[in-house]
Amino acid sequence: MTRIDLHCHVFPANYRNQLPPNVKPPPPEAELLAYMDVWGIDAAVLSSGGPLVGERPAPELSRLINEGYAELVRTHPSRFGALACMPLPNVDAALTELEHALDTLGLNGVLLLSNYQGIYLGDPRLDPFFEELERRGAYCFVHPDFPPTWPLAGHPGRWYEFPFDTTRALVNLALSGTLDRCPSVRLQWAHLGGTVPFIANRIHNQAAVMPDRTARMSAGMREYFARQYYDTAQADSYGNLIAALGIAPIEHIVFGTDWPYVHVPEHGSDPQPALGIFGLARPRVDGANARALVPRLCERVDRAERVRRAPRK
Repeated sequence: MTRIDLHCHVFPANYRNQLPPNVKPPPPEAELLAYMDVWGIDAAVLSSGGPLVGERPAPELSRLINEGYAELVRTHPSRFGALACMPLPNVDAALTELEHALDTLGLNGVLLLSNYQGIYLGDPRLDPFFEELERRGAYCFVHPDFPPTWPLAGHPGRWYEFPFDTTRALVNLALSGTLDRCPSVRLQWAHLGGTVPFIANRIHNQAAVMPDRTARMSAGMREYFARQYYDTAQADSYGNLIAALGIAPIEHIVFGTDWPYVHVPEHGSDPQPALGIFGLARPRVDGANARALVPRLCERVDRAERVRRAPRK
């Protein structure tokens, strides 16, 4: 059974080495590869998962990390794919970097954050960027960031503000009409979409009785939710998984771990045993569904497997 991790954080060395001393990066890729070998993960799609950090301007930092990712993929072509960082909310710089990252470097897609300095996905200021994503039919992984204001001082925002911000971004993309204008953009949402699976009916029903707020939408909220892809990172419990199946087909649930911010079982060889709830559909979630998002990486994994199984002369 092929297993592809679509939610995995690594910083390439050239980016890691310029970080300020107070920033602790994820472990290097060698530790990730060892983790993958232990847990039967054939390949992982790398992303930074947060705002760019460093003294250089954001376009330079984006270029630095994307060049580093391209080198990691060249070194480990059957183990790694990678998603490009974008210097948003600078749309002009992001369009330049998008072309370089996808056309020159050949990265698999784009990392998007739920908001950039308070500018949420779906904001009209980002429309030219989404138009280009649509033209390309791009794959984008949406990772949460902190909201622009902190409601409760001292609270650990990653516990619940991240899921809340994921929900804000997804709903805003629908309300703004962006999802209608950009139906070819393939969006994967971290952590099974944050709180969306649990409040999807509430959002859908409230939207139906507030036509003044939904004028830019051509469908109901549940239809937009069903079009998205959702990864299992930090959400691999029975309740989460059942809720996710209430909003999206099994073909849109994909495997992710959130490495290195992940707790694996103390025993056994299955990194997410709760995925057994899917029964015979488990292989789809572990690997087959990833083909709709990262087909080139899946082809490289397939080739490596054929070489491994070929009889030696």
